[in-house]
Amino acid sequence: MAIRSCRVTIQDLQGITHTVEVTATTLYEAVAQGLAAIRGNEWVAGIAQGLNVVKVSVADVRVEHEVKLMEFTKWLERDGGSPRESSDRHRIRAILGMPSSQAKRAAR
Repeated sequence: MAIRSCRVTIQDLQGITHTVEVTATTLYEAVAQGLAAIRGNEWVAGIAQGLNVVKVSVADVRVEHEVKLMEFTKWLERDGGSPRESSDRHRIRAILGMPSSQAKRAAR
């Protein structure tokens, strides 16, 4: 897959909108890269997990996507799927500093 330049936008707990530029090969990787960058910024008051929407705008041919944070989290916590989906999920967990699904199972 091609690496694309993406603009990721989300509102914090105070209703302030934050946007970062990232490069990613998939939509969910762009969400993860953006969340990691925004969460690490001292200006961000925190991000709600519930009904928040992350907007992703792809720069090649500008296309915008909106991902419900709850759906992203469900996908991230899911096990199984195709080898590619499992690989994507593992890489995205690493971007967010989360344990892999194998580490989660071993801890149980």
